[in-house]
Amino acid sequence: MTSPADTEAVESANTAYYEAVERGDFDELADRWLSGDEGEGISCVHPGWPLLTGRGEVLRSYALIMANTEYIQFFLTDVHVCVHGDTALVTCTENILSGGPAEDGAELGPLVGQLVVATNVFRRTEDGWQLWSHHASPVLAESVDDAPDGDGDDETDGPTGTA
Repeated sequence: MTSPADTEAVESANTAYYEAVERGDFDELADRWLSGDEGEGISCVHPGWPLLTGRGEVLRSYALIMANTEYIQFFLTDVHVCVHGDTALVTCTENILSGGPAEDGAELGPLVGQLVVATNVFRRTEDGWQLWSHHASPVLAESVDDAPDGDGDDETDGPTGTA
């Protein structure tokens, strides 16, 4: 049986990971990932990226993201935690608001919203729960042609229909 304390600790580690990314705190982020022999098999898939393996490659990807993202905020929903021994699985929906560098003297760059589902795998270590794997996949928006009656009639199809 999973203890409530383990579940809370994993959820806290998951939140700390996202907060480190939001702050652009690379050192904190690096501390959230497994290292040494425990870190064997580390993997990461960012939306639209190929599989990244190994601590160095994974951390380089975050350095690149942080260098090219002026603003990012995660609103996590549908968070589910499952702990089995020294391994934990967290699934969640990342509701992301992000912005790149400002252009043409603007104060802020354009903000973009994105919906992503993520699976984060943690391992228990002497330093607490640390990330072993992160896999994030974009959720594609439903188009009018994919609506329930599928006739493409904007009057009745999809989430923007008026029926």
